[in-house]
Amino acid sequence: MKILMVCLGNICRSPLAEGILKHKLEQLSLPAHVDSAGTGNYHQGEKPDHRSVATALQYGIDISKQKARQIKPIDFQYFDRIYVMDESNRKNVLSVCPEDQQHKIKLILSVLPDFSPQEVPDPYWDSLTGFEKVYQMLDKACDQIIATDFQ
Repeated sequence: MKILMVCLGNICRSPLAEGILKHKLEQLSLPAHVDSAGTGNYHQGEKPDHRSVATALQYGIDISKQKARQIKPIDFQYFDRIYVMDESNRKNVLSVCPEDQQHKIKLILSVLPDFSPQEVPDPYWDSLTGFEKVYQMLDKACDQIIATDFQ
């Protein structure tokens, strides 16, 4: 299974989602390739936001070595699932995705149908509390992704 996590700049939400899912899969010895990307190239080559790094470290997850990148055309062929963080990301990804690959693109919180909101808020302009809330949402979603896609 190959999974891509996508947000706007690939420095806050999608690096957390990548780190959380990778960590959980490693703990369960489940093979997969998990990566993340942004819809924009604003932070290409940069490390994740220090607040995302700090939040992940509180849970024993090191995302400090990740590097931001923009989604590429090859990603649509390579990845089995592409989880986006919000509706804006979904629209941006769909606008560059070949029609025959669009079925792979889903809001990450859609795996939790009873969860509201269905969008992961961008914590960039928020405090550490916002990053913690995002972490908790993504943690639940990653548990469900594992239960659905890896069992």
